[in-house]
Amino acid sequence: MSYRLGVDVGGTFTDLLLVNETNGQTWSAKVPSTPADQSIGVLNGIARVCERAGIDPKGIDHVMHGTTVATNTVLTGTGARCGLVTTSGYRQVLQIARSFVPGGLGGWVIYNKSLPMAPLSCTVEAHERIGARGEVVRPLDEEHLRAQLRSLQAKKIEALTVSLINAYANDAHEKRIKQIAQEELPDIPVSLSSEVVPEMQEYERTVTTVANSYVRPRVQKYVHNLQGKLQLGNKDVKLHILRSDGGLASARSAEEYPVNLLMSGPAGGVTGALWVALQARFGNLLTVDVGGTSTDVALIVDGQPRLRRETTVGDVTVRASSVDIRTVGAGGGSIAHVPELTKALRVGPQSAGADPGPAAYGRGGTEPTVTDANVVLGYLPEVQRLGGDMELDRELAAAAVAKVGAALGKSVKDAALGIYDIVNENMVGALRLVSVEQGHDPRDYALIAFGGAGPLHANALSRLLGSWPSIIPPGPGVLCALGDATTAVRDESARTFIRKFSGTTAREVLKLLRDLSRDAARALEREKVPRADLRIGYEVDLRYHGQGLLLTVAVDLADLEQRGLAAISEPFDAEHKRLFTFALPLEHEIVNLRAFVQGPRISVKRPALAKGSATAAAAAIGKQKAYMDGKDCSAVVYDRTRLKAGNRVAGPAIVVEMDSTTVILPRHHGIVDPHGNILIYPDGYKPRRAARASPRTRAKVVRKATSTGRK
Repeated sequence: MSYRLGVDVGGTFTDLLLVNETNGQTWSAKVPSTPADQSIGVLNGIARVCERAGIDPKGIDHVMHGTTVATNTVLTGTGARCGLVTTSGYRQVLQIARSFVPGGLGGWVIYNKSLPMAPLSCTVEAHERIGARGEVVRPLDEEHLRAQLRSLQAKKIEALTVSLINAYANDAHEKRIKQIAQEELPDIPVSLSSEVVPEMQEYERTVTTVANSYVRPRVQKYVHNLQGKLQLGNKDVKLHILRSDGGLASARSAEEYPVNLLMSGPAGGVTGALWVALQARFGNLLTVDVGGTSTDVALIVDGQPRLRRETTVGDVTVRASSVDIRTVGAGGGSIAHVPELTKALRVGPQSAGADPGPAAYGRGGTEPTVTDANVVLGYLPEVQRLGGDMELDRELAAAAVAKVGAALGKSVKDAALGIYDIVNENMVGALRLVSVEQGHDPRDYALIAFGGAGPLHANALSRLLGSWPSIIPPGPGVLCALGDATTAVRDESARTFIRKFSGTTAREVLKLLRDLSRDAARALEREKVPRADLRIGYEVDLRYHGQGLLLTVAVDLADLEQRGLAAISEPFDAEHKRLFTFALPLEHEIVNLRAFVQGPRISVKRPALAKGSATAAAAAIGKQKAYMDGKDCSAVVYDRTRLKAGNRVAGPAIVVEMDSTTVILPRHHGIVDPHGNILIYPDGYKPRRAARASPRTRAKVVRKATSTGRK
């Protein structure tokens, strides 16, 4: 009997989901994260979940891991000291960057540009030149290069990046520089731009490759150590790391190309949410993952998560595919404060984290947090234990929130409700970024909430947005781990191919795309994924000739073969109209071609929930005094494990389970569906437009078994 384990490391808790690959049975666990060394929390969690399942950890064959090591390295500025080799004349490529300043028209007044990850003092020039079509204009001066590399050795660099002009067209010089660097700088990892992102635009290619070098030593050490510890129990266990685009990378690939892991943690939640929602036949979704430190939101259209060709962490933007996730500093550990100058309540982005955590944890924290506010409001009842065994200190929570009340001249309950309302508005702001500001009406979408704190806020968020129903999946606190456990190994291959439609043919494009798919498939073949099980997708970056903007469109090879280049231009024009309301009567131009290959996903066969009556009285375990909508009320507390399909839970109500708590507000109700999801609606709700996936869409998505669809 084989087992697969999904592991998601958050800022406060590490979530684990163990899956029996034979019958689909699952077990979950939640343990405190260990920020100093995430592997400690992972191993503690493995011991806990195996104890619950009654199995030996040696029985685990695969570990699928969503990690924030790369993300935290960039955010905290604790990466490697990077050296950079550029073509002569391009030494300041990172300093010149792009003429973009974040913020409004006056953003430049307060903008403090961060220092490049490869400082100018550690940047050297290679005397060489490759032409735009790949021809050698100037041969590489190897003696000069060796002298330059020795100077970097004296500056004690820890990683080296090589990014030469036009290397995407011919990588011969970059590969030779790597060989020389391995002779002159042994034990220093080298990243080549022609391997990390072989596409045009030297700044984007350079900053992406430098970011890869910046996080590489730390990610390499973490993955290597974790794999070593796992193999102590089972030498045959396989470790895979979740990529930013929702696929899985082998441990080797994760060590070599960690820039693809910058959004590893949040991507698992979107993958898990999609899996759950498709079972309930909802294809249009707003996903909300509320953890201890932040909230991650994303949009799913017709069963496909929106992807971006760029990944942004802090003020670093790199060219790597990722699920279009927006993050806001609003989580259970977000600290509430009242600035002396404005006397206006603020929540976040500062967080109490896992250590010391909210005051209610009793670990020395004294600052008022969102979790403390939820305790004061009665949303976390006395029977609740976080993670199944952590008891909350209500007196400490009230004392912390009282500080905000004193500053505002409010009661403790009103101060707690103010914290709850403000953090909800912060989350709505992020949800508008992925919906309204991209031309999507949130009222046409269901909202699925997960993470340890997501179900506490789901009902309120749906009410603010008009997104119904609020879907609370089973085990919402470990849904990211479910996404990790049920996704598939993935890789992609891309190349720049700048051609106007008049300068190429559909046959030429078809040949190049098929060549790219073969390149991408090699990585999966090393993982022993049968070629017959591979699912292949294709994309083209397109623009109007003379335009700087690129849009990415999915390509169906059969359609391209049948209709020619119109199979690319027509969806491009449609997307251009959707985004900008018009299309231009100009010739189309191809810029980049891309193929992605994905293996099969595991099927988790969760048993259907037993049918029950309309009343949920059998699941009630008590009552809780709560403060909702500015009024005291008595909420019925339900044990989620006792709920049956068809039960109707009328608000005010609180539903508790091991890893999360669901709040149903007054004048709302929850319906338990056959899959165990709680669907929350306002009383008397009449659907504006169905957010459900059509049978055709659902079948298409399940058949493709992919989380990598685009626009």
